[in-house]
Amino acid sequence: MTSGETRRRYSRVELVERARALARDGGRRLLGIAGAPGAGKGTLAEQVCAELSGAAALVPMDGFHLAETELARLGLRDRKGAPETFDAAGYAALLRRLRDRGPDTVYAPEFHREVEESYAGAIPVGPEVPLVVTEGNYLLLDTGPWAEVRSLLDEVWFLAPGEEERRSRLVARHVRHGKEPREAREWVARSDEPNAEVVARTRHRADLVVTGDPE
Repeated sequence: MTSGETRRRYSRVELVERARALARDGGRRLLGIAGAPGAGKGTLAEQVCAELSGAAALVPMDGFHLAETELARLGLRDRKGAPETFDAAGYAALLRRLRDRGPDTVYAPEFHREVEESYAGAIPVGPEVPLVVTEGNYLLLDTGPWAEVRSLLDEVWFLAPGEEERRSRLVARHVRHGKEPREAREWVARSDEPNAEVVARTRHRADLVVTGDPE
């Protein structure tokens, strides 16, 4: 469901309190944080979970990256990060398990940029946790297996920082993980920016749009 809220700046305090209200709403709630590559989704998600101190668990979408060997088999290594390079159906299945909030701990995979692979069963979500925060590019995509994801989330925030700042952060991130600056800029232009355009077209499906970086 979408609220049709006007996009505006939100402070970090406002967003944390909004997440806290979800956690107190009874049952298990799922909060999504969406946005283009480099929008700051992971940073905000980590801040929210830290502030809620045990009442929230972070389960990033990136854990569902296809393995490098599978990307090579499919001829998609140069498209890593595009919608078709994730196990979207597996991600939706995990969200369904998390919503069900059964008596057992649910384990989620975690992506490690230093090796460009995901580790299975790395993130435990106990049955006592009232709020699961998930972040990723394609939470609002309405095509293929991704189309189910939006209906599994109680609320989705879309992050829309300044485009120049977002691209600068992306280049810096690629450099930190081993690319030369020129190679990083080329990757951003060739791969990340086409993905960002796909993500931007989904913004209208969010409950709120957060402009700038929350402070």
